[in-house]
Amino acid sequence: MANYPLSLVLGLFSALVFGTAFVLTQFALRWMRPRLGAALSVPTSTLLFWCLAPFLIDPTEIDVKAAGLFACVGLLFPATVALLNFESNRLLGPNMAGAIGGVSPIFAVPLALVLFGEHLRILQIFGIAAIVVGVVQMYRGQWQAFACAGPWLLALPLGAAAIRGFVQPLIKLGLELWHNPIAAALIGYTVSSIVLILAALMPGQTLERRFDGRGALWFAAVGLCNGSAVLSMYAALGCGPVTIVSPLIATYPLVTVLLSSAMLKRERVDAPLIAAVSATVGGVALLFAT
Repeated sequence: MANYPLSLVLGLFSALVFGTAFVLTQFALRWMRPRLGAALSVPTSTLLFWCLAPFLIDPTEIDVKAAGLFACVGLLFPATVALLNFESNRLLGPNMAGAIGGVSPIFAVPLALVLFGEHLRILQIFGIAAIVVGVVQMYRGQWQAFACAGPWLLALPLGAAAIRGFVQPLIKLGLELWHNPIAAALIGYTVSSIVLILAALMPGQTLERRFDGRGALWFAAVGLCNGSAVLSMYAALGCGPVTIVSPLIATYPLVTVLLSSAMLKRERVDAPLIAAVSATVGGVALLFAT
């Protein structure tokens, strides 16, 4: 069910909402810790999917193999990714955490080439390279400082990027068996919600149990953003190749930069940043040209 124009629109929308969620997370973390926040954020998205399910999921079309694959994905995504993103956002800030997360195509594209035999045209290769380089170069002046502070700090968002990248081809594999993005999101998010709630209730997590109504509202907003972004990503993967969709979604740090500059006053616009943004936008343009 290939529909490249629709997959491009959905991929860009997903990037827009993912980038917004990174900035909103900064407000949420002022009131609640990442573990408890994730246990509120992901179930909020899950509730949204359950509300949509009666209207968009036909029980007679259920594919057991696809459902099992979506459930397995749910053990890691979005559960583990949410925890890693929230913690890296708290320690590194939204811009740096988002920039490192933008390298997910490095993990998604090779797996897609193996699983689906997707082909990369020369313009696509240049486009993907421009996006990854542009996103990484947005914060080139900060890499050394964070590396000196502790390589494990960079491992948090990098781990999230790797999981997100590997998950994308697996979701597409499931959607080829059961073409229903809502079902994919519902099953995966339900499993992740169970994992995160159990983790939040583990004994000895007294520091993580501090509940705050203001933080809960912010994390609920983050959950709605991430849920909408994931649903759009799944829909894009259902109608377009991973080699196009994954790089488009990886442009979400552009949104994070713009919003954090406006809302958090953290980003200084200078020549290197403009060059990095131009490279990323140029990479997207090359993807549209393929």
